[in-house]
Amino acid sequence: MIAVVGSVNRDVVVTVDRLPEPGETVVGADHFESPGGKGANQAVAAARLGADVSFYGAVGDDPPGRALVAGLAAEGVATTGVRLIPDVPTGLAVITVDAAGENTIVVVPGANAALGTEDVAEWSRALAAADVLLLQQEVPVAVVAAAVTVATGTVVLNPAPARPVDVATLAAVDVLVPNRSEAALLADSDRLGDLAALGPLVVVTLGAEGAAIVDSAGVTAVPAPQVTAVDTTGAGDAFCGALAASLASGASLRAAVDRAVGAGALATTRSGARSAMPTNEALDAFLTRESG
Repeated sequence: MIAVVGSVNRDVVVTVDRLPEPGETVVGADHFESPGGKGANQAVAAARLGADVSFYGAVGDDPPGRALVAGLAAEGVATTGVRLIPDVPTGLAVITVDAAGENTIVVVPGANAALGTEDVAEWSRALAAADVLLLQQEVPVAVVAAAVTVATGTVVLNPAPARPVDVATLAAVDVLVPNRSEAALLADSDRLGDLAALGPLVVVTLGAEGAAIVDSAGVTAVPAPQVTAVDTTGAGDAFCGALAASLASGASLRAAVDRAVGAGALATTRSGARSAMPTNEALDAFLTRESG
């Protein structure tokens, strides 16, 4: 079983020919809303790949929040650990996507920021029972720090958005999954090999290049299948959800990363974040085609 402690947001996506420069106004081509939040996206990604997933987080006690909780449940994610908080809005992300599939994102945490260590204490028995605990950094630092202390299974931390992770939290993490910029912040270095000094196993997501596993033995490249990207918004979340699902099933780290790289690549071929998360069947077919 996978327990995900993280954020859930309402995403507003705007498509443009190119991303604006600072101070510049560009005309958008289209816009739409979709469910989001890194935690919720990763929970859905894992559930679509067949994992037993429970989500722990918070939304506002408002129509968007209730709709987001219902959407998670419809994906097969257990939501008994989701708080509905009155007088606080549900989290919001505004995402701008250009014609090449690159994006910029502004997140307004809303109810996600209202989570506290008392919530982790309430969830502690369930978190301790999980085979994999999956975390991100769109919830307060104290919540992440408290959650890792109660885990008994494999702890996977996606340190996004980029901010420092304290030494005690890192010591409790088994697999750290930053992207290139997050890795540089954590290691204070652009050299992937320097990440080994952080302590946990590190899997760096590298976009179209795939990923790299960093441990005491060095850096192992895991290349990605070549695809035509439509929208890269959900790729990292697809990767993390697939990684957690594979680890929970007993796969080795290398096998889990191979599958996660495929999931991330496949997610870029569809628009949106949550909507782009592949199913088990779709990912199996994609990987079979690539290997053939």
